[in-house]
Amino acid sequence: MMWDTVTDALSRLYPRAQPWHVSYPAEGFALSAASAYPADGHWHYVSYGLGERQGFELTLRVAGAGEQPPQWPFLLLDRVAVLAGLAGEAGEPFEEGQWADLGAAITGYPHGDGPPTGLSVVILAADPELGDRFLQLVGVTAAEAQAGEVDSDDPLLVTDPARA
Repeated sequence: MMWDTVTDALSRLYPRAQPWHVSYPAEGFALSAASAYPADGHWHYVSYGLGERQGFELTLRVAGAGEQPPQWPFLLLDRVAVLAGLAGEAGEPFEEGQWADLGAAITGYPHGDGPPTGLSVVILAADPELGDRFLQLVGVTAAEAQAGEVDSDDPLLVTDPARA
């Protein structure tokens, strides 16, 4: 998936939004860039660069609002992109319904700027507004992942670190 395709999809979804962009250094990171778009009560993050190798980009919706998005999700996207690359090399590409136990808070707490949380697993779901070429990370607890539970009351599957 080319960068223009990603940008066009998000621009249609958020036509008046001013996204927040970050780029990753070439060495030591799996992604080239990522953006965060302000949405209704949350930030919608999207990766750039994974689609050219894996055929999909990662997204993540994080509860909250403000002038600047939380920074920890940018690191989470890259961390999961590394896992996607390893899985692809092993012949087991990421797909909807799979999950990855990160073994620590998805926010990077206490080693980063993210808040403490009991969410330590991400489940992959088709982004509800962008479709299956965009796999959305949904933060859950280890117990929820084992039970196969995702908060179905939220159609956008927004991750809220404060809930656990």
